[in-house]
Amino acid sequence: MRTPLRAGRRIAAVAAASAVALVLTACGGGSDPLSSGGEGSGDDPDAIVVGSANFPESETVAGIYAEVLRVNGFDVSTKLNIGSREAYIPALRDGSIDVIPDYTGNLLHYLDPEATASTSADVEAALPAALGPDLTTARPAAAEDKDAVVVTRETAERWNLTTIADLAPHSADVTFGAPAEFQERPVGLPGLKDKYGLDVSSDNFVPIADGGGPATVEALKSGQVLAANIFTTSPAIAANDFVVLADPENNFPAQNVVPVIRAAKSSDKLQAALDAVSAQLTTDELVALNDSVSGDAKTEPAQAAQQWVAAKGLDEPVG
Repeated sequence: MRTPLRAGRRIAAVAAASAVALVLTACGGGSDPLSSGGEGSGDDPDAIVVGSANFPESETVAGIYAEVLRVNGFDVSTKLNIGSREAYIPALRDGSIDVIPDYTGNLLHYLDPEATASTSADVEAALPAALGPDLTTARPAAAEDKDAVVVTRETAERWNLTTIADLAPHSADVTFGAPAEFQERPVGLPGLKDKYGLDVSSDNFVPIADGGGPATVEALKSGQVLAANIFTTSPAIAANDFVVLADPENNFPAQNVVPVIRAAKSSDKLQAALDAVSAQLTTDELVALNDSVSGDAKTEPAQAAQQWVAAKGLDEPVG
């Protein structure tokens, strides 16, 4: 039987989800990046459409790819803020886009839900078979941005939390904020339940569609959710003194940034340009880019990308 407090929390969570959905719909303007412009890049090997997922880090890295490809002679256009893998992987396969930044571990588990690889080397080795004939990748970067279960300092101290397992005894009281697909993905709620016993009910799951961005951060700060899926390179973690719960069972696999390419558009020239980006993109660089875009400076992702490309000497053709 529900107590009034728990019922109140669940009502608040539903209200928060509705409010977030309305805000995100308003911000998005109802536009679909895959419908604007209509077609992809066609058969021209030097015409490349770079896409991004619907969160600032992806848009920034996509901007870096676009800038470097332009410098190296490609005719580049962009389709940004497409959405989750459920939207952009089909877009790669149907030719709506040609290149997009992704994360090795989550990409592998999306393509092969039965995959067990968790280390960077094992995930990279397993990817080619999972990608199939239509997709390929350039070299993964050292930069890694992992999913994490994040709580406020107050919650961590109140329940003495250091790992995700420590949260499991409080499952009935945990409202959890994350993208909608996190509820079904093997490394989302199903994985947390299987590996740690953290059993979040559907009533207590709050879908927030900004990939651990400002709406998710605000929901955690305000207490609308008690735990959230936020990427480890988010500057909001340090800025708000949030606590990242340890994942000793590796529910979240290695997540190195990797360019995913439509195989029909892959070439030595394209690979060399993207490999040059991966060679210089570290986790610290990714944190700094995120801080520039999402921190106090509020730099536009395209501008942050241009600045990074120039600072790394990638504004000259590779090789």
